[in-house]
Amino acid sequence: PPYTPREAAALAEAALADTLHTVRHVPARRRLLVLDGAPGPWLPPGFDVAAQSAGGLDERIAAAFGLCGPGPALLVGMDTPQLTTDLFEGVGRADHDAWFGPAADGGFWAL
Repeated sequence: PPYTPREAAALAEAALADTLHTVRHVPARRRLLVLDGAPGPWLPPGFDVAAQSAGGLDERIAAAFGLCGPGPALLVGMDTPQLTTDLFEGVGRADHDAWFGPAADGGFWAL
C-alpha cells in the first residue's frame, strides 16, 4: 500500500535508526554519518555528522569516503534495518583490500 509522506518519512527514520544501532555495536575507530539534513533524536551517541555533498550517487559516495581520512573505511547504506553485527564478520581484516555487502536486489548495503 502507498504511504503518505509522513508515513514514508517515519519508515525511513526507523530504518536509519535500526541501521545506526547495529553499526554502533561494530568495532570502529570512527563512525561518520553523512546525511542531507539535520540529525534527529534517532542519532545515537558516538557518531560524527557531516553534510552530504551534491551530485550523483557515485559523487556522493566518493565525497563521503573523502571525509573519512586515511586508512580503511566502510560505507553502510542507511536503509538497511535487516543488518546484524554478524554480517560485519571479517570487515577490516588485514588480508582484505576491499569488502562488499551484496543486497538481494542486486545493489549493495556496504562498500
